[in-house]
Amino acid sequence: MSPRVTDLPAPAQGRTVALVTLGCSRNEVDSEELAGRLTAGGWTLVDDAAEADVAVVNTCGFVEQAKKDSIDALLEAGDLKETGRTQAVVAVGCLAERYGEQLADQLPEADAVLGFDSYQDMSNQLQSILDGHKPISHTPRDRRTLLPIAPAARQGESGGVALPGHQQIQPADFVAANSQGTDALGTPSGPPVVRARLDGRPWAPLKIASGCDRRCAFCAIPMFRGSFVSRRPHEILDEARWLAERGVKEVFLVSENTTSYGKDLGDLRLLEQLLPELAAIEGIERVRVSYLQPAEIRPELLEVMAQTTGVTPYFDISFQHASGPLLRRMRRFGDRESFLALLRMVRERVPHAGIRSNVIVGFPGETEEDLAELTAFLEEADLDVVGVFGYSDEDGTEAETYADKLPREVIDERVSVVTGLVEQLTSQRAQDRVGEQVSVLVEEIEDDGEAVVTGRAEQQGPDVDGSTILVGWPAGSPPRVGDIVRAQLVDTEGVDLIARVLPEAEAPAP
Repeated sequence: MSPRVTDLPAPAQGRTVALVTLGCSRNEVDSEELAGRLTAGGWTLVDDAAEADVAVVNTCGFVEQAKKDSIDALLEAGDLKETGRTQAVVAVGCLAERYGEQLADQLPEADAVLGFDSYQDMSNQLQSILDGHKPISHTPRDRRTLLPIAPAARQGESGGVALPGHQQIQPADFVAANSQGTDALGTPSGPPVVRARLDGRPWAPLKIASGCDRRCAFCAIPMFRGSFVSRRPHEILDEARWLAERGVKEVFLVSENTTSYGKDLGDLRLLEQLLPELAAIEGIERVRVSYLQPAEIRPELLEVMAQTTGVTPYFDISFQHASGPLLRRMRRFGDRESFLALLRMVRERVPHAGIRSNVIVGFPGETEEDLAELTAFLEEADLDVVGVFGYSDEDGTEAETYADKLPREVIDERVSVVTGLVEQLTSQRAQDRVGEQVSVLVEEIEDDGEAVVTGRAEQQGPDVDGSTILVGWPAGSPPRVGDIVRAQLVDTEGVDLIARVLPEAEAPAP
């Protein structure tokens, strides 16, 4: 496994850079690709922005709170120019791509605001900033206009459009890839991959596509991430092997819309073909799929996810609401009955499946009847995790133009009601799992007199779906981060699970 960034000493001389990542797992992939490009350019990665010549803040621009968090991070990094080694602060990522010049004008603490088109040349960009040359701030544009409307025509054009996380490798990048993937003798091992791990976690996000062709009325992502583009299967498999060589046990497939994978490559069944190949890679013990659109989930995909050993029984389904009329206003499909039917299809194949979703409360025009339809769905759906978001206007979206907005106090009250309901329902769902046997990926061990071992069961996604605390570890078998162990659920704390490690004699093969 490659060392943690904290294990990399910052030299007294030479260029150092810290990457601060906000937002989703897709942003984490982009940061690791940037890290690979920067190390290839001679930069040393450091964990602490105060010890870096340049702090690069990979921002999130999804919703208001995420924007605020990104701006706060930029301001904090700006303060380091007065108190630490930091000479420059650079904003990249979705907020920078989305607002560009406007962000630069309102945030003088940032020495540069760079868009996605700057990523491949980031090393030279940062050196120029240190040399005192302020680059022209990024000018935002609707990235959907950069590629053809017809999905099948995009693959031939996408080479000229920046797609962060897609490993768009130039000849000079081969040096970067080889420096990241060498054996003990310095011989390149495997195909070129321009990426550097920024942590020691035993799981890693792996981007399979970027962009989105859906036109949800509330969502601005397609404007700044662009049209949907799939990565080719061999590129994904190559990067998964690279991750496995560095100790990754679980790959987390990320995109804006995973169920569209392959449509621009001429075959919507490519995901069904890709999953078994990923699961067969030596060292990869789990493949987790994220962000499934309910209107695009195919029975064939469910069959492959259910039957392929190594693909986790985890279904991240983006429902957003359950009222049919309101979903139409959102420019989405489905309703309570069709969603419940889909959940039955999942559970017929995988009875103990973990299922998570997100819902938006307070969308313009949402009536009490719409809200009642949502709460009825949640009470019947038996979901493991539900993210509850209050509606807010997003610049440039269709919903921003709607006239029948709900007062903020009404939205906040509805969010409180639905959040309270969700907490009860998901806690009960966790309690209902007591007695089940699970496989847990060990992710963290805290030893403060007595070791506390924490990980995730198959039904729990990274970061936001709760965790599993392991107890009763057999004497003489100390846990290690990256182990996958069989355990039986014995208790819960909210959505978090507590599981007793099973002796090998009691632990059936997963």
